[in-house]
Amino acid sequence: MTMISPITAADHDEWLALWTGYLAFYEATLDDATTAATFARLVDPASGIHGVLARDDDGRAIGVVHWLTHPATWTATDYCYLEDLFVAPDARGAGAGRLLIEHVRDWAEQHGSAKVYWLTAESNATARALYDRIASRSGLIQYQIKAG
Repeated sequence: MTMISPITAADHDEWLALWTGYLAFYEATLDDATTAATFARLVDPASGIHGVLARDDDGRAIGVVHWLTHPATWTATDYCYLEDLFVAPDARGAGAGRLLIEHVRDWAEQHGSAKVYWLTAESNATARALYDRIASRSGLIQYQIKAG
């Protein structure tokens, strides 16, 4: 049975392996300082960025999710943004991704968020098959401009 547990400082190496896999999947690179800052935020309860690991029956970290909340203009409460979600390729299809999303949804509900939302690549067909079963597509298109 897959277990969900908060990311702690002792999880660094297992988290890093999943984080590296996630970045490789999206063909992204980050400098070591950004990765270190990300992990430091994840283990600092005051940072506002949250994360958990999914572990298999042997205790091996097989998935990770990160999220944060932010104020919104269309609700009196916050929105919850699920920023990063990754399941190790050899563990996909066993429900870890769904459990990680459900964990964030439950957390958001307990903390008064109006909704949970996330982005994914159009080409991410495997993940989108799951997302289409458990969530509704917004119909919006994301645009971005680099600041600074």
